[in-house]
Amino acid sequence: MKPQPAVLAIIGVALVLVAMSVFTVDERDLAVKFRFGEIVETDYKPGLHFMIPLVNNVEKYPRRILTNNTPQEQFLTAEKKNLLVDFFVKWRITNVGEYYRSSGGNESLASQRLLEIMKAGIRGEFAKRTVPQVVAAERRELLDAMLSNARAEAASLGIEIVDVRVKRIEFSDEVSDSVFNRMRQERARVAAELRAQGAESAEQIRADADRQRTVIIATAYRDAEKLRGEGDAAAARTYADAYRRNADFFAFYRSISAYKRSLGQSNDLMVLDSKGDFFRYLRDAEGKR
Repeated sequence: MKPQPAVLAIIGVALVLVAMSVFTVDERDLAVKFRFGEIVETDYKPGLHFMIPLVNNVEKYPRRILTNNTPQEQFLTAEKKNLLVDFFVKWRITNVGEYYRSSGGNESLASQRLLEIMKAGIRGEFAKRTVPQVVAAERRELLDAMLSNARAEAASLGIEIVDVRVKRIEFSDEVSDSVFNRMRQERARVAAELRAQGAESAEQIRADADRQRTVIIATAYRDAEKLRGEGDAAAARTYADAYRRNADFFAFYRSISAYKRSLGQSNDLMVLDSKGDFFRYLRDAEGKR
């Protein structure tokens, strides 16, 4: 006996109703059940769940951590200088009911609202700091200060801010020129100071060297004169002793030494009386006058 078409229709409708009454929640999802557009339940565990067809409907949202990458934004520092900041935010949905009420379940809208919260936090922190303080500040300290207020505001959206990272801080063209000019002036000042210190040190070294040179020359001259005097005295004593011992030999030796120093040298032209004492040993081997 073939089933009646009405029975088949009833069975089909029943199967469709059963299929419409069952939904599954994945471990990676959060689910919200509505009754005629009004939220009735949000705390669903992963697994199989039921709802009333046509009366209830279910929306699912990601449980995983989401990333909001932002383009570069300009922020003013305490001295009214623009800085270009590139950052990103890691966030996730913690209260799916509040998330739906605040953004209608629209991830783009939620990301935009979260971005505005983060920009307000960064703007407030940058406004307290100068450019050098922002650039040289401890990055973790700066982020913690931003997150303290941003997390409280994000909680009202049903969102938890997991982390924020500032990828890059750049100067605008105006600030870059100002900073580079300041750095250039500072380097020029340091260079001038170092050059002045070097010139002062050079003058001190030069003066000390001149003083030492003068002292060394004076000491050497004193020692040389002392030695020369001692040598002359020793020579005089030697000559006197030689003269006392043998006056004739001494006279002969002195004459021979004079001949050696005078004769046979270049330009040895002398105009002398041949009968003078200078030639006495040339005239007579015994040196008789």
